[in-house]
Amino acid sequence: MVREYSPRAQSTAAPHYPPLQSGDRLSRVEFERRYAAATDVKKAELIEGIVYVASPLRHRQHGKPHSRVMTWLGVYQTLTPGVDLSDAPTVRLDLDNEPQPDAVLFIEAAAGGQTRISADDYIEGSPELIVEIAASSAAIDTGAKKQVYRRNGVLEYVIWQSYDNQLEWFRLTEGEYQLLSPDPDGILRSRVFPGLWLAVDALLTNQMPRVLEVLQLGLASPEHAAFIEQLKKQ
Repeated sequence: MVREYSPRAQSTAAPHYPPLQSGDRLSRVEFERRYAAATDVKKAELIEGIVYVASPLRHRQHGKPHSRVMTWLGVYQTLTPGVDLSDAPTVRLDLDNEPQPDAVLFIEAAAGGQTRISADDYIEGSPELIVEIAASSAAIDTGAKKQVYRRNGVLEYVIWQSYDNQLEWFRLTEGEYQLLSPDPDGILRSRVFPGLWLAVDALLTNQMPRVLEVLQLGLASPEHAAFIEQLKKQ
């Protein structure tokens, strides 16, 4: 008699991993194994060896602010050769930390940046700028995760707390994060990415034409032109 094929009868079945749950304490290698197996989990992070599984993302509190940030950063990256942008990538920071930031802007390795792209297509190292949309995750983003980014040398960290509709931009200075203050014209200017200018109030009130107008002024500045030339020389 011929026995019909049954996947369940195979002795070489894929290994079974416990479900990925918030609060699990895992190594980065084990976290990656379980994350890959947990097809129902859309976003999970490893922060100081502890797993955080994200709640479902709401439109007004997360999706819409996220889209505004990606529009702003996307225009800058498009017009700045040698700079790359990623939307919610997994970042291998160190053995206990593998976050999935909402947006990452980084200088390409060939242009002298701090990160590299691994053989399996993950960002490894500390991106120059990270943006987090902090809604339900605000306590993590402003607490443990902020300290992890500081310790690993993320040069600029932007937190948009959507419930309070406020934005903070930190610059790493002598090992500590210092809050950047807007210029008298209400514009925040990156110290790491010349020409990356942000009209904060316009972003917070969804006046994206104004956000892009100010960004275009930054992209037309002598500082941005000099930055592009600097990247080309690496």
